[in-house]
Amino acid sequence: MRIVIAEDDLLLREGVALLLRAEGLDVVATTDGPDTFLAAVDEHRPDVAIVDVRMPPTHTDEGIVAAVEARRRLPGLSVLVLSAYVEQAFATDLLSEGAKRLGYLLKERVGRVEQFLDALHRVADGGTAIDPEVVAQLLTRTRADSALERLSPREREVLALMAEGLGNSTIAERLVVTDGAVHKHIRRIFAKLDLSPTDRVDRRVTAVLRYLDDTRRD
Repeated sequence: MRIVIAEDDLLLREGVALLLRAEGLDVVATTDGPDTFLAAVDEHRPDVAIVDVRMPPTHTDEGIVAAVEARRRLPGLSVLVLSAYVEQAFATDLLSEGAKRLGYLLKERVGRVEQFLDALHRVADGGTAIDPEVVAQLLTRTRADSALERLSPREREVLALMAEGLGNSTIAERLVVTDGAVHKHIRRIFAKLDLSPTDRVDRRVTAVLRYLDDTRRD
């Protein structure tokens, strides 16, 4: 796995690189800004990019803009975005694009090495990795009159884990239930949210977007 890191904080940038190299992963470049990041992508053609949301010069959304451009230049590039705190609009946009080969973690998660590495590998393998704290903060803001109120507490738990990008087997392990039980909960979630199996959309992503869309309208 070839990795490029774009992070303007020197200690975090070099710390992540050291961690990944210690795990036997190939960090081919570390950069501190969007322009040098894109140049590294062009030169090294990595499998995965780890990108800070906020980078110079304005420290707003340069990282996100650069990540979008990197994926345009290198289709199939997996991107794991790091953020100091929950960026609601970006989390929604991330999922609305289908969330394939994309992840969104809070920077504090890097210190939890196993979780960070799990998210990195999940994204590299073509999946999704959304920080559970991001999911928790967004879901607690849902409006009371939402159709999501139809969901039972257990169904909401399952949906929150789906939002993290976890598969059915992993959800079953987390909740200490069978795969069959998780499958039934997900079928009920889709039914209560009126998501038909004939819809030409990713129903898992759409279910999570119902939460985020409600939050955005508040």
